Amino acid sequence: MREAWNEQQFRTATPTRAPVGFGRAKPPFSLVVDLSDNPFSRDWWRGLATLGALVLYAVVLRPDLGPLPAGTPEMPQAIEDQWDATAIGSLDRGSPTGMRMAANSKVEPIESAPERAFVDLFATIGRDGLARSLVRIGASTGDAVQAESLVRGEGGRIIPGTGISVTLGRKEAAGLRPIQKIVVRTGLDMRMAIERGDMGLTLTKMPIAVDNRPLRIRGRAGDGLYWALRAAGASSQSAASYLRALATQIDVGAIAPDDRFDLVLANRHTATGENYPGPLLYAGLERFGQRPLQLVAWNIGGKINWVDAANNQPVQAPNAMIWPVNARITSSFGMRYHPILHFARMHKGIDFGASWGTPIHATADGQVASAGWAGGYGEQVKINHGGGLATSYNHMSRMIVSPGMPVRQGQVIGYVGTTGLSTGAHLHYEVLRNGVQVNPMSVRLTSAPAIDPAMTEAIKARLKALLGVGTKA
Repeated sequence: MREAWNEQQFRTATPTRAPVGFGRAKPPFSLVVDLSDNPFSRDWWRGLATLGALVLYAVVLRPDLGPLPAGTPEMPQAIEDQWDATAIGSLDRGSPTGMRMAANSKVEPIESAPERAFVDLFATIGRDGLARSLVRIGASTGDAVQAESLVRGEGGRIIPGTGISVTLGRKEAAGLRPIQKIVVRTGLDMRMAIERGDMGLTLTKMPIAVDNRPLRIRGRAGDGLYWALRAAGASSQSAASYLRALATQIDVGAIAPDDRFDLVLANRHTATGENYPGPLLYAGLERFGQRPLQLVAWNIGGKINWVDAANNQPVQAPNAMIWPVNARITSSFGMRYHPILHFARMHKGIDFGASWGTPIHATADGQVASAGWAGGYGEQVKINHGGGLATSYNHMSRMIVSPGMPVRQGQVIGYVGTTGLSTGAHLHYEVLRNGVQVNPMSVRLTSAPAIDPAMTEAIKARLKALLGVGTKA
């Protein structure tokens, strides 16, 4: 019973509080005082006094928060002159630079500057011709007319925008200067120099060497054939021509990233560094697991056509359909997930990723059947080509044809837009046979003409020569 009481007493007994400071050493003197500890003690009042002194000291040393003084501080004129001479004059004075020298034993002022004996200029020929352009830069009228006559007499072409190098002599009585020398580019392979000699102005031809070897471009199709062609060095026109050639045989939208393109262009490279690509001569494509395409440009009946070198058969008739717009294909014919309706449905044409305002061309001769709003198609033009064949151009921003109007192949009929059910500027192009949409890549207006069997060997020889471009002998 006693043990139980002692245990209960131990549990309920209130513990006694140890005196302040018991069991710990007195801290040393410090300027850092915790004002939350022992309020109103001697150390607390000392800490409060220290804090007040620091605040008062900060107030006394505070910066002036008033506005900065306006204007520019004055400085001696001699220092300003030296700053001007070293091109660091102050902005408020317009940053003048340069300094006139004072006259002394070595530098004396003169009343007028002597006239320059010769003036070297570089000018651009205007639309009004060489002679008038020379007169505008100060050449005498007689010399200017004679210079133009000399160039034209040698068959030189004077193209507006061409740069000319001119040297003019001392001014004459009328204030104009005689021509001493002119150098002008009059063609891809020719420069002409006109110089003054004992017999007056004479012309000298300076031929420029031109390399006419074709240019070959090869590479991997990657994520986009058009941009891969551009990255490999093909111009936008060359890339479009190559894609149009392939479109006569395959759906260019279905080309795989690992397929390899191969094209040969006519090309002229001058000794002065200019490069002028010409028309497409060969369009090739290596496809994994499929027969490679080898298309050679060949003259048939006075017109250039593509010939499949594998079987020597034309693949595009002279009046076959052309591309409606100069752009790459972004969506091909077939089932696809609609970006607006959000479900899969048949895509009954092909989309060209052209920018807003790009001209749209009629793909073949025909007559406009309709031109106007067509619901989800937006602004639409339909053209009948005869034989149950028609084409449709959709989402246009503007139409420039009307129903019943005859159109020719390549004629501009409107401009690319994003009207109707469209997520952005593009051309949706359809081909209809007897009112039913068909794959535009499979349509030909006429059958291809036959090739003379005698040309077979010539085509093979041409293919061999083109494939030899860019390879070591």
